[in-house]
Parts: sequence; C-alpha cells; structure tokens
Amino acid sequence: MYFYAARQPILNKNKELVGYELLFRDGLDNVFPEIDGSEATSRLIEGSQFNFGLEDLTDNKPAYINFTLETLLKGYPTMMGREQLVVEILETVQPGKRLLGAVQDLKAKGYTIVLDDYQHQKVWRHFYPFIDQIKIDMLTTDVATIEEIKEAIAPFKNIELVAEKVETHEQYQQALELGFSYFQGFFFAKPEVVQSKTLPPSEMALAELLYETSSVDVDLKRITQVFERDVNLSYKLLRYSNSAAFKRRAEISTIKQALVVLGNQELKKFLSLLFASQVSSEKPLELVRLSLTRARFAELLAIKHHKLKDTGMAFLAGMMSLMDAILDESMESVMSKLPLAIEIKDALLKQEGTLASYLTLIKQYEQADWQGANEAAKQLGLDPDLLPDYYHEALQWCDQQMEVMAI
Repeated sequence: MYFYAARQPILNKNKELVGYELLFRDGLDNVFPEIDGSEATSRLIEGSQFNFGLEDLTDNKPAYINFTLETLLKGYPTMMGREQLVVEILETVQPGKRLLGAVQDLKAKGYTIVLDDYQHQKVWRHFYPFIDQIKIDMLTTDVATIEEIKEAIAPFKNIELVAEKVETHEQYQQALELGFSYFQGFFFAKPEVVQSKTLPPSEMALAELLYETSSVDVDLKRITQVFERDVNLSYKLLRYSNSAAFKRRAEISTIKQALVVLGNQELKKFLSLLFASQVSSEKPLELVRLSLTRARFAELLAIKHHKLKDTGMAFLAGMMSLMDAILDESMESVMSKLPLAIEIKDALLKQEGTLASYLTLIKQYEQADWQGANEAAKQLGLDPDLLPDYYHEALQWCDQQMEVMAI
C-alpha cells in the first residue's frame, strides 16, 4: 500500500516557519469525498507511526492534522506527542457536548487546539476558553465577517487567528492589517513588489558559475578561475566538499581537486543551493527549503523519465522556479539577468517543454492536487505510485543539504 501526503507551510508575522499542515489522500486517484475524514486522519496517523518518520515531513516542526469527531472521541490525537501535533477540528464537525468534552480533555493534556476553516456561530463561544487558534479562509470570508469574529473572541486572549489560502502578498498584507498572527498559503511564492534589484558581485559570480555548469561539456579551467577570484566562494566549496555528507577518505585542499571530486551534478546542486540561499537572505527560509525540494523532486522525475540528456537542467529549473519571489521581481526580469539555458527559461517564462511539465506536476503535488498530479505523471509516462517516494526523498535530501550548508 502506498502512502500519499503533502505539506503546506504555516508562517508567523516574521515569515518564519512555525509548522506544516499535513494533507492526506488514499492514492492519487482517490480524492475526497471518496474517502471520509475519519479514515483519512486514521491513515495519516498510521503512516506517521509506521510508514515514515513524521520529522521527514515537518522538519521537526509541529504537524497540523485534521480530526473528525469520531477520531477525537477515539483518542487518536494522544497517539502523538503534544509537541509534535496541533489538533485541527475539521469544519464539518458540529459543536456539541461530546466535542466540547473531547476538546477540554485534550487541552488539559497540553495539546494545541485549532478550529479549521471556521464558520462563525455563537455556540462556538463555549469552546473559546480551550481554543488556541482559529483558521479563516481568506478567499471565502469577507472583511465584515472577520471583524465580527474578532469581536466575538476579543475577551479570549488565548486565541490567535490563522489566515488560510493566502495566495498573494496583497492578501498577506490585508491579513496582517486585520490582526492575523499566522499565515498559510503560497503568498511567499509570488513577487512582493515588481522592481529591479541589482545582483551583488558574489551573486553574479554564482550566476556565471550556474551558466558554466549548465553545459554537458564543462570547462573545468574556466570554473576554477571563477572560484579562485572569490575567497568566500572558495571557502564554501572546500567546506562543502569536505563535509560528512560525502564521506571522503582524504581531505580536499584545492579548488580543482574539489571540483573534480564533486563532479558536475553535485557541483550544480551546490551552486544552486548557494545562489538561492544568498539571494534570499532577507526572505523566509521556507523559500530556500521549497526551492531545494522542488529542485531534487524535478531531478528525480527527470532521472526516471529518461528524456533529458542532462538531468541537472531539471534540478536547476526547480531551484529557479521561485526566484521571482526571492528577488521580489517578475520572472521575466529575473531571467533577463541570469545566463541560463533556453530550455530552463522556456519552462519558467512560457511554461513550455519537458521541464515545465515537471514543474507543473510538482506544484500540483505540493498543493495536494492529487488528481492533477496523477494526470501529469501519466502524460509523462511515469508511474503515479512512485511520486510519494520521490517527494519524501526530495524532502530528506533538502534537510541534509541545509544541514551541510548550515542554513
């Protein structure tokens, strides 16, 4: 049996990661409502206990998991530690005495309780003393209703508001002004402002290296020269190549030796990671994490697909897919500054080509659009059942790289 799950980040006002909501489906074809909420929750908890390590999906942050009344009454939340779990009460659960008793019990045990996709009713007031967060859908809830909810919870200082489905920076700003404390959605994956930003010399050197390594036939002498004129880059290359991740028997002490030992594929990954982390220094760390995960996911798809001569192009396309958000400008402007292969630019600017197909599939998986991901995989001739393995491998690889680079 395959286990399908994706995650969506939840950030605070400083755009720092505070947790992930985990989204479950029983296979890519089996989307809601063909499986009820209780079964989905049961499978997700089972999977977290037996199929995979929860930390692989949450980076040791709390997991926001939906619970139905049935799963709450069965005590399923207590199968997970209170530090690991944030209990979300599904919007389909009606307020009543049994639910109130379950909430009071969980609260007494130290669990964090959230009302998901909240629909305002006065009867919920009985629950407010035990509720930590209320999630509000920003696409379906108007400002007047939000103000009404804020007035109702005003006496309860324990409750914080979470804005769901925040898709743009403008929606994020509106939620911030309305007093929300946490934000869930893909607002950080959009440009905040359309403006022009000049890349500093170190980042231009990285962009030059990305271009030099985008060719199948790499000019080692040329790449060595670029590294040798930048002390900071040289230090990071030697530190990376000597890290425990590669289990070297002897220490690498020269630029040329490091380049030869790493090889073109690992060098591309190193450069992409370094570029994204440097230019996103003032942006949410989640951007780097998502970029890395996309990059590795795309590379794994390309390796299995057998259609690209250089699968490193898929890696780079995945990494660059969030560069508009990282640099706060349009993708057109970003691509005009970076000397990347035309296939990568076509994928990011025109959504054309094989690379664009990989990115479409990846975005559908990230957003738990299992049906769309399934169809995209089939069109590429890939087995949809393998997508969860690729996703989990990409997450684990991302965590390892961020640890190696001390990001």
